[in-house]
Amino acid sequence: MSQTSSVRLSVPTADDMHALGHDLARLVRPGDLIILDGELGSGKTQLTQGIGEGLHVRGDIISPTFVLARLHRPVGDGPALVHADAYRLDSRDEIDDMDLETYMPTAVTVVEWGRGLAEHLNPDRLEIEILRSPDVEDDTREVVVTPVGTRWENLVPDWESIVNADMGRDARRDAEGDGHV
Repeated sequence: MSQTSSVRLSVPTADDMHALGHDLARLVRPGDLIILDGELGSGKTQLTQGIGEGLHVRGDIISPTFVLARLHRPVGDGPALVHADAYRLDSRDEIDDMDLETYMPTAVTVVEWGRGLAEHLNPDRLEIEILRSPDVEDDTREVVVTPVGTRWENLVPDWESIVNADMGRDARRDAEGDGHV
């Protein structure tokens, strides 16, 4: 399994997090798995809302914490969006009980709180960690994007280019993969 270096993006506002998801929607396709991690209120659902908007799916995208997963069907011919939340889950077996793989051939699957639980669903995936600023007055988030597998290793630099061109964001490569740029 191939894992390339991470890309770090500075995201100053919730609207920018939404826009980042919208940009990511340009690159996803049915079968893709995106695992989101970050503390409560870091912007995981906001990012997913942007992905959903970019995919042109039906329904409001809200946190699926209490229902565990929501299926958002496409308005047109694009992929559906499966938005899952593993916050209250403790094992891979509980993820498997959700039957997420049933929809993967026709949907992009986003799993919030999926680190350590959902990786087995696809060896090619995008892992995104959202870090809040230690300053409570600062809404800036650091988004660490780690491509895993051959599907994503060449696409993350493309996404980085899209983000820089469209949004003027500061994206720097984490060459050692240790979280430092």
